[in-house]
Amino acid sequence: MADNVLKLGIPAGSLQEATGELFRKAGYHIKFSSRSYYPEIDDAEIECLLIRAQEMARYVEQGVLDAGITGYDWIIENNAQVHEVCELMFSKVSRRPVRWVLCVPNDSPAQTVKDLQGKRIATEVVGLTKSFLAKHGVTAQIEFSWGATEVKPPRLADAIVEVTETGSSLRANNLRIIAEVLQSTTRFIANKDAYADVWKRAKIDNLSLMLQSCLAAEGKVGLMMNVRRADLTRVLEQLPALQKPTVSSLSDPDWVDINTIVDESFVRIVVPKLKGAGARGIVEYQITKIID
Repeated sequence: MADNVLKLGIPAGSLQEATGELFRKAGYHIKFSSRSYYPEIDDAEIECLLIRAQEMARYVEQGVLDAGITGYDWIIENNAQVHEVCELMFSKVSRRPVRWVLCVPNDSPAQTVKDLQGKRIATEVVGLTKSFLAKHGVTAQIEFSWGATEVKPPRLADAIVEVTETGSSLRANNLRIIAEVLQSTTRFIANKDAYADVWKRAKIDNLSLMLQSCLAAEGKVGLMMNVRRADLTRVLEQLPALQKPTVSSLSDPDWVDINTIVDESFVRIVVPKLKGAGARGIVEYQITKIID
């Protein structure tokens, strides 16, 4: 084993596979085993441990882990004093923030937060819910929910605070949202003492750089093309104004090469225009990382 080792928490459960895929894109291959909480990683300087995202911030704060990946919501729920290295915009379904929302049955008379005064609310984020209600001057009976929270109203609870990405599960259980409690994204966090260590900080920052570069490249592709110098202005006018294409001379002084990065969804729109403006030999290629 290496002399220096970074103890890294990988979120178990819904984020586990998405996290493993992100690491793979970043060049780190993590192998999960159903019989072990210690995933294998092809970096002798990293030791991985599978931990529920709900508990990650607490173990990072305590120094059991040097760093880990968890949600902003669980940092707040645990009131964890950790260093936030970066935001990683990914989740189990989409690249949008997840939302903790206050919901009631469709036929409930409650329309606002204040209508839940004295009511029973089930949730996994008890602390977060209490803080939210206190800001609205509402006192309610908050009960910790061990799971299947959506099915508890109306018999076991008057309302729930639950996390959602698409809202489909809430609709399927005849629930409607009356307030948003918190938006949350995935965060890469570090223990403050670990981040003060020169070696660990460099290791964490390097890992952060590679993970962020993969997320930055999502939905982007590269375009290369050859253009006559006489057509260069017309071709450049077809490319996004905020982009700064690389223009390189070719062996033929009358021609140049253009290289740029665009949104993948934009390719089908711009390629016919580029060809019409005089571009030739247009090549689209995949982008796996973008590092500013």
